[in-house]
Amino acid sequence: MFVKNQSSAASSPQRNFATRLPQRNEPSQILKLKNNHTQSAIQGRSNRPLSSTVRPVAQVIPKKFTGNVPGISGLKICPLGGQEEVGRNCTVFEYDNDIIILDMGMQFADEDMPGVDYIIPNIASLRGKEKNIRGVIFSHGHLDHIGAAPIMLEQLGNPPIVGMKLTLAMIKHRQEDYKRGTTKNLKTITVNSIDQKIALGKFQISFFQVEHSIIDAVGVIIQTPHGTVIHPGDWMIEGDPMEGQVVGYERLAQLPSPRILMLESLGVAYSKERVPVKTSQGNLEKLISGAPGRVIIGTFASQLERVTSLLAYCEQIGKKVALDGYGMKMNVKIAQELGYIPAHKNTLITVEDIDKYPENRIVVICTGAQGESNAVFSRIVNGNHRFISIKKSDVIIFSSSVIPGNERSVQKVKDLLYRLSDNVIHSSIMDVHSGGHANVDDIKKILHQIKPDYFLPVYANHYMLVEAKKLALREGFKEDQIFVLDNGNIIKFQKDKKPVVLKEKANTDYVMVDGLGVGDVSEIVLRDRRMMADDGMIVIIATIDAKTGAIIGNPDLISRGFVHMKENRDLIEKTRMKVKKIVKDKNPMTLADDDYIKNKIRNEIGQFLFNSTKRRPMVLPVVIKV
Repeated sequence: MFVKNQSSAASSPQRNFATRLPQRNEPSQILKLKNNHTQSAIQGRSNRPLSSTVRPVAQVIPKKFTGNVPGISGLKICPLGGQEEVGRNCTVFEYDNDIIILDMGMQFADEDMPGVDYIIPNIASLRGKEKNIRGVIFSHGHLDHIGAAPIMLEQLGNPPIVGMKLTLAMIKHRQEDYKRGTTKNLKTITVNSIDQKIALGKFQISFFQVEHSIIDAVGVIIQTPHGTVIHPGDWMIEGDPMEGQVVGYERLAQLPSPRILMLESLGVAYSKERVPVKTSQGNLEKLISGAPGRVIIGTFASQLERVTSLLAYCEQIGKKVALDGYGMKMNVKIAQELGYIPAHKNTLITVEDIDKYPENRIVVICTGAQGESNAVFSRIVNGNHRFISIKKSDVIIFSSSVIPGNERSVQKVKDLLYRLSDNVIHSSIMDVHSGGHANVDDIKKILHQIKPDYFLPVYANHYMLVEAKKLALREGFKEDQIFVLDNGNIIKFQKDKKPVVLKEKANTDYVMVDGLGVGDVSEIVLRDRRMMADDGMIVIIATIDAKTGAIIGNPDLISRGFVHMKENRDLIEKTRMKVKKIVKDKNPMTLADDDYIKNKIRNEIGQFLFNSTKRRPMVLPVVIKV
């Protein structure tokens, strides 16, 4: 959203991106999809600019579903990810022979997964049911909700995908990065209006407004005869929005029962009051306007509303802005193409040109505030950036929260920055970041506003889901109204019956992506990588006579990450002698079987090295017969 300013109002129209939706009197269509066949793009929508008017969610209430309910019919909900971690968000809904999926997110690899790029949901439980998938709905464009889409959509035969404009554009861009030229395979259904209703097989889909830290985030309503699922995706309650009214959810309580609230509960442990967007934006503006030199801001590439506000403010006060980081530049370009961000031709410059202007007129907005080794922020700090090196007069701002697991990396970057600059600002000393997730008070409010019949906390670590359950119990909910599911659990809802968590469970084992490989890194491979990372490896090359089995010369040893060979000559020589003794073994198998020799070297040398060093390097024997 743009910063309000009287002088620039004519050239920079004010918008609230969380509610950039058509006027209520614009047409609302229902798109029906059957047998995985997608109709042509929704027609009849006006080309006039989207409205910035904030509307209550009352206008999205669909009519009550009146279809027949077979005796064995039911609504099954199965999370494939997002219930035991932050990320990998993906939920499957099944009603009779129809299946829809909400979100296809990725999860960043843990520290004990060396070499793994990221993790995606496991679709093993959907094998053989691909023809029943009526569509995939995306709540918004963050990677923990769309990051796995290119791979999963391909694996599932490219079912139709549903989302707002920016969300779909970001998926298309990620698809093109994954495999160039494959965007044409995507069957997209654009949600042009919050009032739009879609039929995906027997599922009736509608949407409602939510506040989150990315443009075009929406909540999703999934209606069946057995229950109405209300899923806000990621959300928050902005108590003092930059524009418009506070988003309320009271009218969702009028949806047909049973109402099943699947609520992202990441912030249940946050009792601290959320920093309002007005506060963080105001502080950022003060820092930018009063900076003695350059301002370098590290934030998330998806924080487009913040970037938009900063661009508008810098244009207002005559400062130049350079965007850096692949994700940052690409997201802004996509938003500009969609009309969400003006061109700012007189404000935006390339990072190569920052030395052409006075330092106190330069603002750099970049990625990498999480301490990622190859990201812009880290390259600047480490002196590896081609065009930027930190000066004492630079103002460095961390305008982001720390993602769980990144604490050490972020701390290292901060320590380095404090050595390089006298003006490092982060959330611990000033409110320069507003999070995009609800806190405990927001969760209480939405529970009382929607009054769900059943509550399923989602999209968080397991302990957070349990805390959300405890919170709901304190707020008057009953034990049998709340279900904390694990990944792979299947809960079944049937009309006029109590929900049941089925004994069967979907396979949600990690599918790890490493380079171009998807799922080819197993736990065995990870174990080997951990072993090499922990104690290194030693390669033993033995040349033997093919006829007699006698060893020829001394075995060659190569150590990597185990010991420095020149400094441990005694150990190396003892290892050589041990290998010679093993190969001279009079067992008749020695002459006949290379594998026997290799296994004997691996086992006995491994034990010898452990006894000598108390380390367990990976032993790789190589036997060459001549």
